[in-house]
Amino acid sequence: MRKTLAAAATSLAILFTMGTGSAFAGTTLNSVVKSVYGTPYKYGGTTTRGFDCSGFTRYVYSKMGIELPRVSTAQFNKGVTVTKSNLKAGDLVFFNTLGTGKVSHVGIYLGSGKFAHASSSKGIRTDYLSNSYYNQRYVGAKRILSQYTYALHAKES
Repeated sequence: MRKTLAAAATSLAILFTMGTGSAFAGTTLNSVVKSVYGTPYKYGGTTTRGFDCSGFTRYVYSKMGIELPRVSTAQFNKGVTVTKSNLKAGDLVFFNTLGTGKVSHVGIYLGSGKFAHASSSKGIRTDYLSNSYYNQRYVGAKRILSQYTYALHAKES
């Protein structure tokens, strides 16, 4: 009986500690992303019935009380430029996925090298910035959140 209880307690301890470093740990940012994870891609989509990339970022930011422009190129013109090595959760990350030399895709950095975005083939998902596809197409990042809104909505405690 003691061994069974000890095994159960150990299993619960492992279960509860596994989530603490995840991309979906307890912040407003992560909760909103988690709530729409898997939502299908829809060109021009701005609702939980379907998102495109900038519709997704705009939706998530609206849940944090911040209004973003509708399209990725306009979002790229907001905020403060951030180097890849200084990214923080909540920063917008931008890509040139069309080969035009211009911003054509946006996601939200979550930390630990991961970002959330609306994939045209897989819907809302997370990927690593180091993924060769995104790494080769990375354009830059912008910090939209002030220190206060970062602490309120995106900073891990």
